[in-house]
Amino acid sequence: MKEILHSQIFGEGEPLLILHGFLGMSDNWKTLGNQFAKKYEVHLIDQRNHGRSFHADDMSYELMGEDLVRYLDAHNLKSVNLLGHSMGGKVAMLFAVNYPEKVHRLIVADIGVKYYPPHHEDILRGLAAVDFTKHTSRKAVEAVLMQYIPEQGVRQFLLKNVYRPTKDQLAFRFNLASLTANYEEVGVALPTMTRFEGATLFLRGANSGYIADEDWTEILTHFPKAILKTVKNAGHWLHAENPTEFYNDVVMFLDN
Repeated sequence: MKEILHSQIFGEGEPLLILHGFLGMSDNWKTLGNQFAKKYEVHLIDQRNHGRSFHADDMSYELMGEDLVRYLDAHNLKSVNLLGHSMGGKVAMLFAVNYPEKVHRLIVADIGVKYYPPHHEDILRGLAAVDFTKHTSRKAVEAVLMQYIPEQGVRQFLLKNVYRPTKDQLAFRFNLASLTANYEEVGVALPTMTRFEGATLFLRGANSGYIADEDWTEILTHFPKAILKTVKNAGHWLHAENPTEFYNDVVMFLDN
């Protein structure tokens, strides 16, 4: 039997499933998830090889979409509102074009339909340099990451994945070996000739370059009913950098 994705579920109402980005996990969305839970039944999902979900050698958007189908079946969800950030946005888009009857409304946060060249190499090198037989404290792990990753915010984001499987051992929650081996899959474009005719919201950070103005025409060929909103004072992690505006834009879209 195939494994079911781990999730945190709270709130009541229409289901809202939230998919994190590359190297993230459901915990990253807990604060916003609690806000959304005042109006919706929120499912914060750990995708394969991330968080508390199962580890697997294979990883692709097709497989992650199939994981989501099994998740909906396991939780008896017929149709959901689906929100995905970055890599999670690519999963959400492919899921919507492949299973349109299962998606009521789609929200894509700071990712387009195009191919994105690899750009996490320094991060992956830094993570690979951590040796948990030698680096036995979070401080020691951060010291290693600092040599590769100058941005403190990115380091703190990654350090949320450090946990203790035993009282004297640290480890990463994500499956670094599989994520590194399958890294090329993260940037792939949405397949051509795919369409989702349902209500769709694209959100981009004002200081992020992930969705450029010239990308919009191609996005509309896949999502003809899409609307675009730009979140002020925010980069790629728009939901963390301006959570109030992000929350308001999502709720306004879902309530229409």
